[in-house]
Amino acid sequence: MFLIVGLGNPGLKYRKTRHNIGFRVLDVFQKENDFPKFKLDKKSRAEISKGIVNNQEILLAKPQTFMNSSGFAVKALVGNWKLEIGNCIVVHDDFDLPFGEVKTKQSGSSGGHHGVQSIIDVLKTQNFTRLRVGTRPILKLETQNSKLESKELKAKDFVLKKFSREEEKLLPQILKTANENLLSLLY
Repeated sequence: MFLIVGLGNPGLKYRKTRHNIGFRVLDVFQKENDFPKFKLDKKSRAEISKGIVNNQEILLAKPQTFMNSSGFAVKALVGNWKLEIGNCIVVHDDFDLPFGEVKTKQSGSSGGHHGVQSIIDVLKTQNFTRLRVGTRPILKLETQNSKLESKELKAKDFVLKKFSREEEKLLPQILKTANENLLSLLY
């Protein structure tokens, strides 16, 4: 069985933030593959949905522990369902990637992502696949007195902010691309 974990923060307040792109990818995957609705699994502290894609059992999970404690939910999922961490795919936002870019990473460091670091710390391994979805905001350089000014971006200032209207319009295609990448990882 594969475990696909979408990272995010629970609650309506965070629903459309950059940090919750992992939840949004799983929502699209669940709908497009006719999985049941997500239900809270109290033992694992995650919303889960289980289904089959190409004769492969898949467990989708959205930890409800908040981003920086995601590892506790993933550990519970792995233990309760008797899963191999090597069959785990973690979908998360990546501030280092340009908005909309989707990349796969096999094991390695967290790259500064606190949710991924929590999983590494709690499970004591980096041996899981990541599907990284670029969320770095689209910047517009402003001109003033013929000088270009740019403001330094800090990830912590942006991950809990909502996508702009312009970005929201582009998200359906990005979510579709992310899901195509997820399907390719299941073969």
